[in-house]
Amino acid sequence: MILKSLELSNFRNYKKESFEFDPGTNVLYGDNAQGKTNVLEAVFVGGTTKSHKGSRDSEMINREEKEGHLRYKIEKNGRETVVEIHLRKQGNKGIAIDRVPVRNSEELLGLCHLVFFSPEDLGIIRDGPEIRRRFIDMELCQLNRIYLQYLVQYRKNLKQRNALLKQIHEKPELRETLELWNQGLIENGKKIIGFRRDFVGEIDTIMREKHRKLTGGTEEIHIQYEPNISADRFEEALFLAEDRDCFQGTTTIGPHRDDIRFLNGEEDVRKYGSQGQKRTAALSLKMSEIELVERKIGDKPILLLDDVLSELDRNRQSYLLEQIHGVQTIITCTGLEEFIHSGIGIDKTFHIVNGVCQEVQQNSGSF
Repeated sequence: MILKSLELSNFRNYKKESFEFDPGTNVLYGDNAQGKTNVLEAVFVGGTTKSHKGSRDSEMINREEKEGHLRYKIEKNGRETVVEIHLRKQGNKGIAIDRVPVRNSEELLGLCHLVFFSPEDLGIIRDGPEIRRRFIDMELCQLNRIYLQYLVQYRKNLKQRNALLKQIHEKPELRETLELWNQGLIENGKKIIGFRRDFVGEIDTIMREKHRKLTGGTEEIHIQYEPNISADRFEEALFLAEDRDCFQGTTTIGPHRDDIRFLNGEEDVRKYGSQGQKRTAALSLKMSEIELVERKIGDKPILLLDDVLSELDRNRQSYLLEQIHGVQTIITCTGLEEFIHSGIGIDKTFHIVNGVCQEVQQNSGSF
């Protein structure tokens, strides 16, 4: 799977720009706040229809414009596909695949598989459970459209149930209608729990080995899925929590409150691990994500690295650069000196200055 090109129009600070990427390692460098991360965000939007930062469509359009556009070309299994996404400050986005409009953004998922790694991802161990749920959901949605359907429906049911719970304070007689939303929540929630359990089990197996290599065998880490409630007890627990839910005006039971734990032996890394251990665990997790995608789809994903080298020490940098061999990678950094003596082969270099890209000619494939 290769991202061949990207064209931007009125996207963030880019008025009009295009990129032709190499199948190997592509480096975007420049000072801070010039637009390097915006390129990675555009690639991510092209593959998932969503911003990795959770930004709304209107926030990704150039401030001076009402609409933005991105067009990218990928090659998968020897076939080229062109995806176009039209962003609007007012109204829904438009999506076309090979110039054929698609009504549902779900049709785009699975066409291009991406792994995004940024400094914020180093906090996946440290931060709140919503970050870890987002990690699971983003990966599962790319790998399995069925999971996406269950997740979308669950969120709709949850939103409707929560709205009803707030109304029950004023109109207690509405409580009789809760059962309508309970059933959808239970049916879809059970499926979500099952998918997440299997996903965590698979990535745990891969991560154990990668972490062992990264730490020279000194640490034994594994991931543990912590569902808010098990699938077989979800219906009963939701019924028992009904009084509390009505009082609080929100649904207190379900997979929207799931979490995962990272354990070094028996020790919770989030609570007791050093900053170095947390960064190492996050790095192992992201590299495991690449291997899991390859196992599932029989192809390597596209790797997006947003200024992570500056956040890692020399040992972790070396490990990361070893792992990206054979994976199309787009890396952002502030200066090329980060790659000196790293041994990484750089196939294309782009200098970014205030939303303008200049491809840099180089005499050799490495620095």
